[in-house]
Amino acid sequence: MFRTRLAALGTALVTIASALTVSVAAAPAQASPNGNVLGYFAQWGVYARNYHVKNIKTSGSAAKLTHINYAFGNVVNGQCVLGDTYADYDKFYDAASSVDGVSDTWDTGALRGNFNQLRKLKKQFPNIKVIFSFGGWTWSGGFGQAAKNPTAFANSCYNLVNDSRWAGVFDGIDIDWEYPNACGLSCDTSGPDAFTKLGQALRSRFGSKLVTAAITADASAGGKIEKTNYGAASQYFNWFNVMTYDFFGGFSPQGPTAPHSPLTSYAGIPQQGFDSADAIAKLKARGVPANKLWLGVGFYGRGWTGVTQTAPGGSATGAAPGTYEAGIDDYKVLKTKCPANGTIAGTAYAKCGSQWWSYDTPSTISGKMSWARGQGLGGAFFWELSGDTTGGELITAVKNG
Repeated sequence: MFRTRLAALGTALVTIASALTVSVAAAPAQASPNGNVLGYFAQWGVYARNYHVKNIKTSGSAAKLTHINYAFGNVVNGQCVLGDTYADYDKFYDAASSVDGVSDTWDTGALRGNFNQLRKLKKQFPNIKVIFSFGGWTWSGGFGQAAKNPTAFANSCYNLVNDSRWAGVFDGIDIDWEYPNACGLSCDTSGPDAFTKLGQALRSRFGSKLVTAAITADASAGGKIEKTNYGAASQYFNWFNVMTYDFFGGFSPQGPTAPHSPLTSYAGIPQQGFDSADAIAKLKARGVPANKLWLGVGFYGRGWTGVTQTAPGGSATGAAPGTYEAGIDDYKVLKTKCPANGTIAGTAYAKCGSQWWSYDTPSTISGKMSWARGQGLGGAFFWELSGDTTGGELITAVKNG
């Protein structure tokens, strides 16, 4: 139902060196001392993926996280609404599957589901802040209507996020609008200032609580970053999660093959401006402070089939088969199914048989984190928790970096 984000790469030394050749803002700000690490938890992961809040604890990820984005709530008729009430607050967890080893109850008014499990997780790991994310690739179509009455939208979101039934679970709200005044699954024409007005209304209603947003990383000439005034909007948001992944993939079935999350540009890249360094540079140049920009990492890969060329730039016949969706698969699957055997632009790629995949590894993530520190960015985030190994290889690389 959802595209996996909805809706996350040379060696580390080559990564850092190549990053210096990209046009980025001069004199990087001091590195953030905060060590912010945010991971998305996908509510539908409790079904086919069999990934639950308890897995955040048992994988060791909870000890490494500072923030969790709960994805997603929907936007309908200009209002924030729940996306899956069963997974959100009704699914029963017995003692063995519960974070704290205590079974849910069927008592009237008792909270169950992901919300109750997140409440228990926060009790054990009080440093973690949980943010309710609304929208995503599939559910962004409602933001245009919301932007027509930002105050009403903000009020509806505040009331839902802080509903008395799950009071204390959420520390704020995240808006994943793909994309304001631009096209994603559908096209929006609300104007370059609609996102700013939405942010202003949310900040006014949520006060000192966290107000964040996932934003485009399209730094191409005339691209999505240019369609919205992110610099003006940034004053109302604690930070932006810059979605520096999904630049290329099997959604272009004939290729050319290219890494979906390049840190830098490279000779032969299919589209200039489709890389992390250029996105960060453009957002800085348009007035977004470095410490309000968080770098995105995908805990998954994107791939093609029908490929004969090992190096990037080859032709293909279609999207490679994936566990849940063609053209995409989790890191935990790909590291064994198609091990990385090459690197470019600060990310990894793999050619196995006729398939070609690109994805981040612990090594390339380490390089990306070094680069992010040098840029003075406020943190890093990833899509999403269930894509990692059971021992949390990738989140460990993010945290250590």
